[in-house]
Amino acid sequence: MGDDCPYVVPVSFGLEVQEQSVVYFHCAQTGMKIDLLRQRPKVCIEGDIFIRVEPTEHGITTRYESVIGFGVCRFVTEPQEILHGLRLLCQHYGYDDYPLDRCKGLPHLLVGKITLSSLAGKRNKI
Repeated sequence: MGDDCPYVVPVSFGLEVQEQSVVYFHCAQTGMKIDLLRQRPKVCIEGDIFIRVEPTEHGITTRYESVIGFGVCRFVTEPQEILHGLRLLCQHYGYDDYPLDRCKGLPHLLVGKITLSSLAGKRNKI
């Protein structure tokens, strides 16, 4: 797996728009995802929001929004940037004030940073 086919993994993430958009995520320190990202750091990300399915005059359609991006992943090593990435992740999920210093899992995780070189979206909301 991974050598002859794509490897797709859902992750919790936080987004920051700088000169380039950056996605931070957290994960375990070992595993296939880590091994593959270290071997081949180029990645494709995808996200979508399913709104509803509804009938139209031509048939049935799905209302949605989606985004696809391409970039390069590296694992963050600086403590300040690790906390920054985790804060963005917490903010994305509505926990802006979560005290990261109380997180017992902090020593057992990695923070990845995907710097996106391209980002495109599509939607069918009407």
